Amino acid sequence: MLVLFESPAGFAVFKLLDEKKLLAVDNLYKDFASPEGASRIVKLKQFEKFQDTTEALAAATATVEGKLGKGLKKILKKIVAKDAHSELAVADAKLGGIIKEKVSLTCVHNSAIAELMRGIRSQFSSLVPGLPERELTAMTLGLAHSLSRYKLKFSPDKVDTMIVQAISLLDDLDKELNNYIMRCREWYGWHFPELGKIVTDNLAFAKVVKFMGDRTKAASLDFSDILPEDLEEQVKLAAEISMGTEISEEDFMNIHYLCEQVIEITEYRAQLYDYLKNRMQAIAPNLTTMVGELVGARLISHAGSLMNLAKHPSSTVQILGAEKALFRALKTKKDTPKYGLIYHASLVGQTNPKNKGKVSRMLAAKTSLAIRVDALGEDNDMEIGIQSRAKVEARLRQLEEGTMHRISGTGKAKARTDKYEHKSEIRTYNQAQDSTLPSVPKKRKFEDEDGDDQSEAKPDVKRIKAEAQEEGETETPEKKKKKKKKKMVEEVDTSTVKVEPEEEPEEAPSSEKKKKKKRKRKSEGEAEADTTLTEPETPSSERKKKKKKKE
Repeated sequence: MLVLFESPAGFAVFKLLDEKKLLAVDNLYKDFASPEGASRIVKLKQFEKFQDTTEALAAATATVEGKLGKGLKKILKKIVAKDAHSELAVADAKLGGIIKEKVSLTCVHNSAIAELMRGIRSQFSSLVPGLPERELTAMTLGLAHSLSRYKLKFSPDKVDTMIVQAISLLDDLDKELNNYIMRCREWYGWHFPELGKIVTDNLAFAKVVKFMGDRTKAASLDFSDILPEDLEEQVKLAAEISMGTEISEEDFMNIHYLCEQVIEITEYRAQLYDYLKNRMQAIAPNLTTMVGELVGARLISHAGSLMNLAKHPSSTVQILGAEKALFRALKTKKDTPKYGLIYHASLVGQTNPKNKGKVSRMLAAKTSLAIRVDALGEDNDMEIGIQSRAKVEARLRQLEEGTMHRISGTGKAKARTDKYEHKSEIRTYNQAQDSTLPSVPKKRKFEDEDGDDQSEAKPDVKRIKAEAQEEGETETPEKKKKKKKKKMVEEVDTSTVKVEPEEEPEEAPSSEKKKKKKRKRKSEGEAEADTTLTEPETPSSERKKKKKKKE
């Protein structure tokens, strides 16, 4: 049996001298405890050394990706030519399957082979002559660094520092261009003020001023390369009747130089924009698909790098660039901003003002996923960005058409689109809780005197009221009062006669006094209540009552 061993120095093929040793796997490590013991088990048959780190990296990456490198193919062909019927022990089962397909060589991989590989690795420098331990360590370290860089896909195209610098320079150029063109318009406006209203494009204005100079030359010049025909005619007509003042040749020279600067900066800005566009497509294709080159570059610049931006949640990506408004809103306890730099994306700009907040939130959620794919993914395709953009556009159409769909919960219920409003409860101070004294009602005095007599007297009061209402219809108020008093006394007497035998003889006199007092109070109260039920008294009856009271 042959053993294929992969090392940072190269590929080595060993021959297993005693195959019975693989049966006792537990004791195999003892045989590899010393170089002499290892030489009794395996013997070096062939060793293919790598020329440099690049070749070692190519072989290692091919092995990792499950491919056969050129150096490994050469070794396997030599093995097939000499020992075609022998088995080949490999450390990776996936690699063994590829070797079997390509070279038609039977490969073996199991736990015993893995233990054998571990023993060969421990004594590799002694088994391979002419390979010192120090050189092997340096090779291992170099290959490890190279392989790590390869796995991270480290390349100059992936450096996002260029994007940060380019977008910052682009913003500075825009500011400088605005200052220069405004200065040029004001300066030349003294000589030809009508030109600024006719030619609104900044670049075209600078080219016209540079080409024309004095307005008196406008009639004899051809502006077809700079302006369309209708604007050219307007400029020539306005030049003949212009209200501007005359300026010297030296002034024209300085204005000419300023126009040259505006044209050059504008051309450089266009070139820089193309460079930024290409960089964004190389570094963050999915982010570019979602929000565009300029907004994506500004997001990366604001976060510091693409990796820092990938660490931010979607809620932070949504308001990135609106930090002042956010902290001001938190300080004053007002509504927080709904969007920051993402507001300038085309998907947010084309929506209604009512739906801008919803669309910015959805776009930020999908954009954060696209950023993470660009920063941490291995592929440079734009599939995720295209799919996410299509979903946001479909949702945007639903919002504009007014067809709301329920995302979660039961499908039968309608989607709730109510705006959330925080309702604060205002509590007032209850002053009644200050007093610790119990509140006693006024009626309590009458109830405490005798609870039993009150229950018996209730039906009597009702009878009196009912009879008084019947008789009150025919008799005068004065006669009614006298009859009511008599009937009350008679009926109360009958009730007291019935109650007395039930009570004890010792408490009779005191209870009778209390009852009499109650009867008087009740009769007075009932008489007043009955008078209110009857018809209103005439003024003559009121005068009689006053006379009686005086007597």
